[in-house]
Amino acid sequence: MLLLAGLVSLYAQERRDRAVLVDSKNEFLDSIKAELKKSQPVEEKKKSLRLDFSGIAAPASVGEFTSQWHMPPISQGLSGMCWCFSATSFFESEIHRLTKRDIKLSELYTVYWEYVEKARGYVRTRGKSTFGQGSQMNAVIRIWKQYGALPASAYTGLKDGRKIHDHDTMFQEMNAYLKSIAASNSWDEEAAASTVRSILDHYLGAPPTSVVVEGKSMSPKEYLDNVVRLPLGDYVGFVSSMEQPSFTTMEYEVPDNWWHSKDYHNVPLDDFMAIVRESIRKGYTLVLWGDTSEPGYEGHAGIGVVPTFDIPSAYIDSNARQFRFSNNTTSDDHGIHLVGYTVSGGSDWYLIKDSGSSSRNNSHPGYYFYHPDYVKLKILGVAVHKDAVRDLLSKFTK
Repeated sequence: MLLLAGLVSLYAQERRDRAVLVDSKNEFLDSIKAELKKSQPVEEKKKSLRLDFSGIAAPASVGEFTSQWHMPPISQGLSGMCWCFSATSFFESEIHRLTKRDIKLSELYTVYWEYVEKARGYVRTRGKSTFGQGSQMNAVIRIWKQYGALPASAYTGLKDGRKIHDHDTMFQEMNAYLKSIAASNSWDEEAAASTVRSILDHYLGAPPTSVVVEGKSMSPKEYLDNVVRLPLGDYVGFVSSMEQPSFTTMEYEVPDNWWHSKDYHNVPLDDFMAIVRESIRKGYTLVLWGDTSEPGYEGHAGIGVVPTFDIPSAYIDSNARQFRFSNNTTSDDHGIHLVGYTVSGGSDWYLIKDSGSSSRNNSHPGYYFYHPDYVKLKILGVAVHKDAVRDLLSKFTK
């Protein structure tokens, strides 16, 4: 009877969340489409299951957070560039952390060359490699090492005075072209790269081959080496997966890791959470990537939390996490930048800088507030400077 009474007491104290059916809407996205004069087909509106956020004791404003330096949030528009926007924001914060310089870098220069490399990969693998709008945080490092970098002022990708990124038609054109290559069995890598570049040039403009900084002309590689000056080999990506042993490096098997990078460090879930919790407190920001299509994730509320009707907090563990990844209810669909933390309602909360449209529909536009449970269950990977995790890295065999 004492055990039963204890269980009753435990469940009586557990938060019980309520689900609601709401009309799906994204006013910021609608405003973008209206400004771009994009037709919006009339569809039967289906209500979405969402958490009733009124019962969540979340922070009320960005000002409640202890934040690390970061550039203001910007919108990725109608594009799949979250991977690059989040990673570029992270590296801008790293430049400031290491040198106290404020440098705004071009996301679109990196995106341009990543499309070219994805097209090359598609041809080399005879169409087996993924060609999509997405990629991974470490693609930024790979592209910079190969092609260099540029300041944002030198290449915006907004041709002819455009103010909003819109890659829908551009991507469809490149994708159709590559499919035609596959259909005709015309696997000429250089021809494919050249044609994809001509499409990119038409929509984004050709990237410059040099930039003038303080009166000195330099190539993108010289700009990376002499101005950006980041230790690109010092950044480490982590996952927490049951698919491979802990404290080994592994391939992160998602379509956006199209080049099959095996540089992801696999750690137990407790260590994964400690990376986030301790790094931000030490003054490091982090790149995060994971799933954002959940009932506890909603732009008008501006928070990410795991509802108890999904799974109670006490039951979130490696098994629950892996179950959702293995059955595809957790997918890698968004990249964001963790820039701050606070303690509210007896729990940590994390300040997330987000380039996606949904983050613009709340009282803190450009940001989400994440509960640790959301990170624990739905965030698939993080990246941070190695100095923040030296003790953890020492557990990996060389």
